[in-house]
Amino acid sequence: MIYLNNISLAFADNTIFDNITWMIPEKSRIGLVGDNGTGKTTLFRAILGMVDVDEGSIEIPNRKNRTIGYLPQDLVELEPFPLMEYLRKRSGIEDIERTLKDHEVRMSRSDSGSAEYQEIMKAYEAATARFQAAEGYRFDAKAKQILNGFGFREKDFGKNCTEFSGGWKMRILIALILLSAPDIMLLDEPTNHLDTESMEWLESYLKNYHGTLLAIAHDRVFLDKMVNQIVALANHRLTVYKGNYSYYLAEKDRRLEALKKQMALQRGEIKKTQEFIERFRYKATKAKQVQSRIKMLERFEVIESERSRRQVHIRFPEAPKSGREVVSARQVGKSYGDLRVFNPFDLTIWRGEKIALVGVNGAGKSTLARILAGTEDPSSGKVTYGLNVSMAFFSQESAENLDYGRTIWDDVSLTGLRSNDQEKRNLLGTFLFSGNDVYKEISVLSGGEKSRLALLKILLQDSNLLILDEPTNHLDLKTKEILQNALLGYTGTVVIVSHDRFFLDRLVTRVIEIRDGWCYEYLGNYSYFIQKRGEMAAATIGASVAGNPSVTATPPEVSETTPGRRPFKTKDEKRIEAEERNRLSRIMSEFKTKLKVLENQIVRLEEKKADNEKILCEPDIHRDPQKIKSLSQELHDITRELENLYASWETLTQEIEAHEAGNSAGI
Repeated sequence: MIYLNNISLAFADNTIFDNITWMIPEKSRIGLVGDNGTGKTTLFRAILGMVDVDEGSIEIPNRKNRTIGYLPQDLVELEPFPLMEYLRKRSGIEDIERTLKDHEVRMSRSDSGSAEYQEIMKAYEAATARFQAAEGYRFDAKAKQILNGFGFREKDFGKNCTEFSGGWKMRILIALILLSAPDIMLLDEPTNHLDTESMEWLESYLKNYHGTLLAIAHDRVFLDKMVNQIVALANHRLTVYKGNYSYYLAEKDRRLEALKKQMALQRGEIKKTQEFIERFRYKATKAKQVQSRIKMLERFEVIESERSRRQVHIRFPEAPKSGREVVSARQVGKSYGDLRVFNPFDLTIWRGEKIALVGVNGAGKSTLARILAGTEDPSSGKVTYGLNVSMAFFSQESAENLDYGRTIWDDVSLTGLRSNDQEKRNLLGTFLFSGNDVYKEISVLSGGEKSRLALLKILLQDSNLLILDEPTNHLDLKTKEILQNALLGYTGTVVIVSHDRFFLDRLVTRVIEIRDGWCYEYLGNYSYFIQKRGEMAAATIGASVAGNPSVTATPPEVSETTPGRRPFKTKDEKRIEAEERNRLSRIMSEFKTKLKVLENQIVRLEEKKADNEKILCEPDIHRDPQKIKSLSQELHDITRELENLYASWETLTQEIEAHEAGNSAGI
């Protein structure tokens, strides 16, 4: 349980919490939502004891024995240890292992019949129990599984933590939290630094988490999948909704409508009471009734609607018409020295299309966006633009969109010719920059403010092609939805990089995935891409053997192919696929032989483990301390070996399933 008892907090004149009471039961799965700046992160920090509240208290019973895993929103610095060593140290596994070894040394030097030996034996058993509870025997296998889920490769496991970029450091911290399996998990924007594949893996992992989960997230899909309760922070108070985020939106609208009706009824009642008082105020025969109505009016508790913050209003102007072929990329490839980002491919973008560029972090999405925008040259090939194409580019690096040495007004004033000064001021107001705010230095703005300002500057340009690299970063859920609706109404062409799955799903009609240096095309929305990627994951092996699986796009309205599939196969392709099927069949045979050997080893060790446990439970075993020590050590070794065999068995069965899926896909 976590208890918030009438807590209040203010910074100077800015009230954050006003007399909040909230009880969080064990094993809750809660999404904390609210506009940027309402105090969500501050609430997490208050629960952790990092911020002291002005009034009230926050209680976690038995706090000393409860573990809390906290993922901050801001980038963190990690200690200079190799990755696996860092995880062992910070998770506490290394300390427990050291304790076990110390006890083993002390037992070997003590008289097995002494009181000291018995004390050491008790401590050793307690440490062993902690080690087993922390799944210490399979720690390495579990750590590698989690790291693989977040996109780390084998070569990264020995890399020093300080060598990773900020986003990868955040992934390391999430991995540490998952490995630690805390009683309470506080995740502040866990999806900010994850690509969509890693998000999906995290969601799958968290389904089996049995502790208390509280998450702040601007990812609607994450909130729909992960939580069964939404708590909204607004106007310094909390409102609880028993359901996921989609339920919250529907229920919030329902409550608002009910509140409006209640307010209307109350206003009518107050008006009738006031009219009665005014009409009969001076009639002696009605004096008693008038006084009764006055007291009734004084007792009315006026219902007020929730004060809502001003919202951003985004509407892209009518785009000037471009030629039908907007962008043509021919044999465009990119390398940085010996590092190949993606192989040469062909791509045509047609007027009115809305296209998503997707892939894991580091795949080359932003690089491709910059090449299409003309801000970076390809290593090979050429990008050309169609007739009357006018482009606006939004970079995920805000410094490329804005001049940090200027004020908001100066930067906007020098952008485009679309509006006069008054129209620009009006537009600034709709983006929540009003009054003296427009004279703020851009360098002091928050991430969300910088994103809004960069989007505003795009509106001032006469564009019919938008290339947007992570425009939803730093935007809250409401603003994301407003931007999404604006882009849906935009009559030009859009190419977008985003990790927000809900945002992409409603918006795009074509997906270009960059994977392992190749580009793949999916003619559909994001959900279609996920479906097809799952069905065709194994088929990419055959495609890479067959040759360059590059994008070859045709206008969707005249396409004769089935989305995601080629219309026919040549003799060479059929021959190559037959060879690939034979190769996979040989691999399957080898895998199944290895699996049989593993299963036999597991059965043998499980039987030996059961025998040892049975002997240790015999009543007279305490008379032979040396035998206890020997059996315990053997049990310890067996358990560790079994955990490694289980991990190997799991990996092998997954590989077998993947290859079987490949065979069923017709490779």
